[in-house]
Amino acid sequence: MPQKILVTGAAGFIGSTLSKRLLARGDEVVGLDNLNDYYEVQLKLDRLAQLEGQPGFSFVKMNLEDREETKALFAEQKFDKVVNLAAQAGVRYSLINPHAYIESNIVGFTNMLEGCRHNEVKHLVYASSSSVYGANTKMPFSIHHNVDHPVSLYAASKKANELMAHTYSHLYNMPTTGLRFFTVYGPWGRPDMALFLFTKAILEDRPIDVFNHGKMKRDFTYIDDIVEGVIRVLDNTAKPNPDWTGDAPDSGTSYAPFRIYNIGNNSPVELLDYIGAIEKALGKKANKNMLPLQPGDVPATYADVDDLVNDVGFKPATPVEEGVQRFVDWYRDYYKA
Repeated sequence: MPQKILVTGAAGFIGSTLSKRLLARGDEVVGLDNLNDYYEVQLKLDRLAQLEGQPGFSFVKMNLEDREETKALFAEQKFDKVVNLAAQAGVRYSLINPHAYIESNIVGFTNMLEGCRHNEVKHLVYASSSSVYGANTKMPFSIHHNVDHPVSLYAASKKANELMAHTYSHLYNMPTTGLRFFTVYGPWGRPDMALFLFTKAILEDRPIDVFNHGKMKRDFTYIDDIVEGVIRVLDNTAKPNPDWTGDAPDSGTSYAPFRIYNIGNNSPVELLDYIGAIEKALGKKANKNMLPLQPGDVPATYADVDDLVNDVGFKPATPVEEGVQRFVDWYRDYYKA
């Protein structure tokens, strides 16, 4: 049956792509975004332009941290489900403007939880991040591992979201699912991400900054795989784990209707190989400026997706070479490069 779904961050990379897919299957989507200028607003407006005018889509410009406005929106619209993707993104920016993360990712998320609690929302799905693994080095990263050592405020805010969601699942029997995304890339992507920055610089004959001397490893995950995972999880409402015990508490599940999943490609790629895929797609070599690891960054990410496969029957699998080529084709077309 068609559902009424709130997608926050609807002008964002993941939010706009997800909204398209939900509309295509017949759901009604209310898209919320504040259209802030963390990166070029025109790109956000162009993503929105693909949604506006489609049957079943409406857009609300709003800040999540505005308590009264979000309260009124929930009371008026009576959503069946909510996908909260709006957040202040970026690890490095959290070193410069920490307050933005508290306002959007903590205060804003509290308003989402309250809206869902008071309006009988059937399932809240929200974006967490692979960044929560922080100082962990045991690979692949599993949702069952402890994640108590974040190395950036961004990561700490995402870990806080998971803890807050569990509290609401416990207190109000409210189904919540957190998704730890692993380095999302693809067409319509974020201009502050490596793929975008590298492509632009190489085409403009500028050097690219390669951190950790290119030895970084990332579980690069293509946007269509991320969205497929989100939709499958959204349709699979979080349930209590009957085997959960406080004597040996499992981090990824609970006695309450609470779940956490990794959505990653389960195949880490070294940064230099990723750059190689970009060079191949562009038909042009990069001029590399080798630099040390930056504060707040982790040297490697690698997702264990067994729980996602077991519970919703999906495993991301788009090869990096294929995903990068699709991005480059989009970039050349969009920017007439």
